[in-house]
Amino acid sequence: MPLVLVTGAERPNSIAAAIIPRLEADGWDVVTSELRSGDYPCDLASPTAPTELVERVSRDRGPIHALVLSHAHDEESGILDTTAESFDRHLAVNARATLLLISAFARQVDETGGAIVAFTSDHTTGNLPYGASKGALDRIVISAARELGPRGISANVVNPGPIDTGWMDAETRESLTAHHPLGRLGTPRDIAGITAFLLSDEGRWISGQLLHADGGFSARY
Repeated sequence: MPLVLVTGAERPNSIAAAIIPRLEADGWDVVTSELRSGDYPCDLASPTAPTELVERVSRDRGPIHALVLSHAHDEESGILDTTAESFDRHLAVNARATLLLISAFARQVDETGGAIVAFTSDHTTGNLPYGASKGALDRIVISAARELGPRGISANVVNPGPIDTGWMDAETRESLTAHHPLGRLGTPRDIAGITAFLLSDEGRWISGQLLHADGGFSARY
């Protein structure tokens, strides 16, 4: 049974929480890294924890065959009110931890290779440190596709668009739905299916892409 490590599944209505049962149904053995409820609790803000996490899982369970990187630190602020401490923490969790997880993952893959799926966002103005750190994540994952391809590793970034995981109020939900070409918002379950495909043998020919898997929300007239 192939092994997948999923981050960011702390909240029950999160994208990662929906991905886990879908991958299990597809025959994956799933381990998680959440501090309160994960199999392998890990503080991804630590500079050593991401590497230690991968090493611990692979030592206990054998080679990890896939990474689903859905962890995120998010505190809304802009140019004038973002502190150095906040910016550093966003980069530590969203960018540095991603780099270290991918690096450790690549070092332990076996001859069958592996797959990486990470999640990004369009946030910029008003959510600067989050958006900047997600921009760094994009470059890290796309670089991984090129650099780690010879090891049989595919790597993609998915931008799911607006997904109501509990953060939307009624006004936000109504406004976003009105601008969605399908007339509804995406759900974590929608993204779970896309993730499962990208991790599958059939989906691994897709690599090095930033995929707008948002039901057409990002399409422009």
